[in-house]
Amino acid sequence: MKIDFEHQQSAHCENGVVSNLMRHNGYQVSEPMVFGVGSGLLYCYIPFLKINYAPLITYRALAGYIFNRFAKRVGVEIKREKFNDPKKAKARLDENLRNNNPVGLQVGVYNLVYFPDEYRFHFNAHNLVVYGKEDDTYLISDPVMQHVTTLTEEQLEKVRYAKGPFAPKGHMYYPVSFPETFELEPAIRKGIKHTCRDMLAPVPIVGAKGIRTVAKMIRKWPEKHGSKKANHYLGQIVRMQEEIGTGGGGFRYIYAAFLQESSKLLNNSMLFELSQEMTEIGDQWRDFALDASRIYKNRSVQNDAYNKVADQLEALGKREADFFGKLKRAV
Repeated sequence: MKIDFEHQQSAHCENGVVSNLMRHNGYQVSEPMVFGVGSGLLYCYIPFLKINYAPLITYRALAGYIFNRFAKRVGVEIKREKFNDPKKAKARLDENLRNNNPVGLQVGVYNLVYFPDEYRFHFNAHNLVVYGKEDDTYLISDPVMQHVTTLTEEQLEKVRYAKGPFAPKGHMYYPVSFPETFELEPAIRKGIKHTCRDMLAPVPIVGAKGIRTVAKMIRKWPEKHGSKKANHYLGQIVRMQEEIGTGGGGFRYIYAAFLQESSKLLNNSMLFELSQEMTEIGDQWRDFALDASRIYKNRSVQNDAYNKVADQLEALGKREADFFGKLKRAV
């Protein structure tokens, strides 16, 4: 029971799953286009929600939101299901595979045996595709992996029912119907406007204001928490920015690629110029990550190092506020 499914590696799991599922159904949609139309870019600081004993900082919309928004804006209907009973979850998955229908799953990362040990931690918003089954082994297309892989029935059940924040609860999803005409242009505009609203939100923990809020918090962490805990918190920022399937720079490079592709479809040269600026912003995020990593690895030789990286982050917040203001006017 193996579906003829083309695996293509991507920078981020949900974008890659959506792009691969759309391609399987005859629609050539790139990963950046999925991300941009689905308004995936976000910055949000959630101090009351802990991941790995540190406040959650996310650079993307919650798991599932990208596909939901993308589907709504292009006219694709998707079906989502969760199951309290793992046996029912397995039966429904097998039913879809028998019907030649590859299925997207939300899973926990920690028990994905094909992941390198350094990437296996308690994070339950990873996405992959199951495209077949041979005996008791499922065929897995994980977009962040170079090649397809496998999981046994027991291993897949374990990651489908991982515990903790954002527990997947057997979550599976797949497209069930498509529009007669597939139009990206209006969907692109809606996606951009939504992202601009998020990044310019007048809320201290969201968007550009959220970036500046975290900069203020970083200045307080060493004195408030001590160096060990402050280093752990700083490491969390970098991990979420650079390692959780972002393609680097907190998704800024993917968004730059989306703007570049959109500039051609909309015949809008301003979007091309802004794509270049977003790449520069991504480079600045990378510089911040490098300097922050030197601190929590105790390799920084700078005096007042925490204030220095806080300065970098504050400057990024100001630059992104300016950037998304220009992007809003461009569409």
